[in-house]
Amino acid sequence: MNHTIDDLTEHDIAKTIDHSLLRPELDDDFVADGCRLAARYDVASVCVRPADVRRAKAILDGTDVAVGTTIGFPHGNHTTETKVFEARRALADGATELDMVLQIGALKSGRDADVEADIRAVVEVGHAAGALVKVIFENAYLTDDEKIRACHLTEAAGADFVKTSTGFAPGGATHDDLRLMRANTSPHMRIKAAGGVRTLDALLAVMDLGVTRIGATATATIIDEFRARKAGRTPVATAPGAGY
Repeated sequence: MNHTIDDLTEHDIAKTIDHSLLRPELDDDFVADGCRLAARYDVASVCVRPADVRRAKAILDGTDVAVGTTIGFPHGNHTTETKVFEARRALADGATELDMVLQIGALKSGRDADVEADIRAVVEVGHAAGALVKVIFENAYLTDDEKIRACHLTEAAGADFVKTSTGFAPGGATHDDLRLMRANTSPHMRIKAAGGVRTLDALLAVMDLGVTRIGATATATIIDEFRARKAGRTPVATAPGAGY
């Protein structure tokens, strides 16, 4: 399906965005301001560092913006027990979306059963609390065969989303990877693109490939551009922010 401005509402655009606040140097004020920006634009969620979940939840309480966080981030090679602990703590602090990194080294070593069990353990904890679980592959480090296996393992483990990347590897979401992920998951599986979607046109392009969420730092730029184009005006440049 080709998505156009005429076919979409601002709500449609905003609810594809997980506003990302993950860079290690972000201070408390930046994170708080990012949460308020997310509320102002009514995006799908913020994705904050685990230590920020409780404060983000307090700021966003009463809004329609979910609080998400990361598990096993950014390399994925935490033990399963550590990931489960992280998930439980994040849920207790108020997170309702978990973006976990799969065990990249295990996948590349062919230990598919271990990868699936690792994902399943977090999924079981997340789903028991009513949370969504997104599984990050970090495609920049994977072959196409490994990406396909990751799709199958993620779906078998019961997760809700497959996700391209953390934003910290050498590459982010590519159209080829998104096509591959869509082709190798069932229709009920959702896809999140992270890394490199910074404009409205880039968002529309990945939506055409089946993406329903993006990780974005350029939230204001994207939505302000949508508003301007919908109104027939030239967009005014907006600082993109910095979340990754």
